[in-house]
Amino acid sequence: MLTKTIEFKSKDGRKVKILEVPVMKEDSPLYLRVNLRLNQFITRIVNHKGPKTIFSFREHLKRTTKWSEYEEIYQSEELKNNA
Repeated sequence: MLTKTIEFKSKDGRKVKILEVPVMKEDSPLYLRVNLRLNQFITRIVNHKGPKTIFSFREHLKRTTKWSEYEEIYQSEELKNNA
């Protein structure tokens, strides 16, 4: 599973990092769900008034989704011949 990091500045000028955002193909059935949850998470972060500037999207999904859905999103592909 490939993940990416998103960095941006909030309205009040603080630099925010969101770690472990899954990279998904647009034709994946989970693409829309992950995008919606990411948009909700970013909105929540922008409205957050604390000193914290680094957030984990993976940890957020662990707390807010069903475990089966979380495993679908972050499933790791089996490597063949230990490659």
